[in-house]
Amino acid sequence: MGIKMKKILIVGENSYIGRSFENFAKDKYEINIISSRNGLWRSVDFTGYDSILYCAGIAHVKQKKRMQSLYYKINCDLTVEIFSKTQNSGVKQFIFLSSAAVLTEAKRNDFYGGSKLKAEQELQKSVDGGGLNLCIVRPPMVYGKGCKGNFPKLVKLAKIMPVFPDYPNKRSMIYIINLCNFLCGLIDNNSAGIFQPQNKEYINTTELVRLIARSHGKNILTTKLFNPIISLFKNHVNALNKMFGNLTYEKTGYEEEYNIVEFEDSLK
Repeated sequence: MGIKMKKILIVGENSYIGRSFENFAKDKYEINIISSRNGLWRSVDFTGYDSILYCAGIAHVKQKKRMQSLYYKINCDLTVEIFSKTQNSGVKQFIFLSSAAVLTEAKRNDFYGGSKLKAEQELQKSVDGGGLNLCIVRPPMVYGKGCKGNFPKLVKLAKIMPVFPDYPNKRSMIYIINLCNFLCGLIDNNSAGIFQPQNKEYINTTELVRLIARSHGKNILTTKLFNPIISLFKNHVNALNKMFGNLTYEKTGYEEEYNIVEFEDSLK
């Protein structure tokens, strides 16, 4: 008799991470994926699932003041509501896809980071010790084929810019395949806690753009000429901070275990 596959329910059918995980782990688990929109999730029976992978949320939408309540409604209130349903369904594990933005941008009136941070706090308050393990996962910049957000913008720049600033910053990033493999580890071990997965190496934005350009058969020139301007304005201009600011997670020593694709290979 074969080993019974774990049953995983992904919430967020339009999520890049959710869809990527479904594709990565479809032979390892019995996976279903549902939308969090229009309240259709209310009619889904969560009973019998081992883990809920919660990838739903609003991101990559221009943050105008009038959008603030929508960010909190979707990224926090809806998350808490679905977590409550999970608690009442005998599920063993709830994995919440949060963000590195909770550590930085939440302090700068960023609706995305702020709403994710509020969700984390509400979920932690709601854990009642009833056998449901809560995992909070804070990926840094996630990249891979078909991804959204800042990485495609860097790819575009690398393709068209003849010159790029040579600026000394460090960022944590994670390739989508490495993130999916990390999530499998959480599910297999029925883990609980706060996790900050990343690639084995930190990346410098200039080096990243240089490597992207090279992967497209292009050499890009770099210059330190703009560095004083970047240093002066990067803490005041959000776009500059996202490109040239520092954002790194401390290394845990376990990165080798879930990083199955090397950085240069991931760019190809």
